[in-house]
Amino acid sequence: MANPAENEPVRMMTPEQARSRRARNLALCLTIGGLVVLFYAVTLVKLGMRIGSM
Repeated sequence: MANPAENEPVRMMTPEQARSRRARNLALCLTIGGLVVLFYAVTLVKLGMRIGSM
């Protein structure tokens, strides 16, 4: 069976769509990076409190 997506023509993005996608990807990257840093910091604080109470 043929994949239906293979028969569709390739659509090119307009420059405005490309800028919008790039901005969205950057925002997503910064959000995920911020969450990683936040989780890392919370982990360090929790471990520091645990080690300090021993």
